[in-house]
Amino acid sequence: MKAIVQDEYGEAGDVLRLEETDKPEIGDDRVLVRVHAAGVDRGVWHIMTGRPYPIRLAGYGLRSPKAAVPGTAVAGRVEAVGKDVTTLQPGDDVYGVGDGAFAEYASARADKLAPKPETLTFEQAAAVPVSALTALQGLRDHGHVEPGEKVLVIGASGGVGSFAVQIAKAFGAEVTGVCSTAKVDLVRSLGADHVIDYTQGDIGDSGERYDVILDTGGHRSLSQLRRALTPRGRLVIVGSETGGRWLGGADRQVRAMVLSVFVGQKLGTFVSTDNHADLMAVKELIESGRVTPAIDRSYPLSDAPDAIRYVQEGHARGKVVITV
Repeated sequence: MKAIVQDEYGEAGDVLRLEETDKPEIGDDRVLVRVHAAGVDRGVWHIMTGRPYPIRLAGYGLRSPKAAVPGTAVAGRVEAVGKDVTTLQPGDDVYGVGDGAFAEYASARADKLAPKPETLTFEQAAAVPVSALTALQGLRDHGHVEPGEKVLVIGASGGVGSFAVQIAKAFGAEVTGVCSTAKVDLVRSLGADHVIDYTQGDIGDSGERYDVILDTGGHRSLSQLRRALTPRGRLVIVGSETGGRWLGGADRQVRAMVLSVFVGQKLGTFVSTDNHADLMAVKELIESGRVTPAIDRSYPLSDAPDAIRYVQEGHARGKVVITV
């Protein structure tokens, strides 16, 4: 099969190459997926570069990446299943999270896949898993968004942010999105009630206070974010990276969790989990028409390095996908 492969950490143009390689072998609880499209998110860049460095201690390889083929968000058709898999069968159209999605075939645990939303193409479905699950869990499980509450989404035009605006609206919230001038129209089209163009002003300038802030970018100080929260408001940090080699912005997340112990506001972060139940929850939101992936552009498999660079440089309006 054709696949994007790497054998050392580094930037996309230096370490990624298109090669012929063997199809992945699947275990008893895994599924072989014929990939039709794969999503690109910032996590791909982190694993590809091994930065910030603690990611290497998390099992991705100390000196070189353990996984030869990058990519996790996948949409395609089931080719084969392990003997313990009872929920899927060859021929099923699926989406979810797997290993080595930047290839013609990828493997995945059955419990990290779900039937592809019927209203989406494979390309659209590949844009969903990682970013939509992060947005859903951030708002539902950590922001505890309730109908009528005011929600601020920082980085509303990005991968996670574009889903967060729509999911918060589906939960009945009044949503304000923060983005740059060029992306204001996109954020409005996603359903945001209000949009803050951070080149013209910033959060807090109007005196508005929010029940929940989902911070996916900008690296604003905790003091500035707290001033924009209600006295019992919740801050959920899911991004806003600095590019540092050692912490990459995670220091602010740690400080938020420590400070949360001493103040009335709840300040924190989380790591999203890939699971069948939440994929099904997102599927329902999509098929009901309340959530639609916003896709900026797609790249062929051979141009995967360009796709990763485009996302990392912050150009994307919504999601970027690779078609196979």
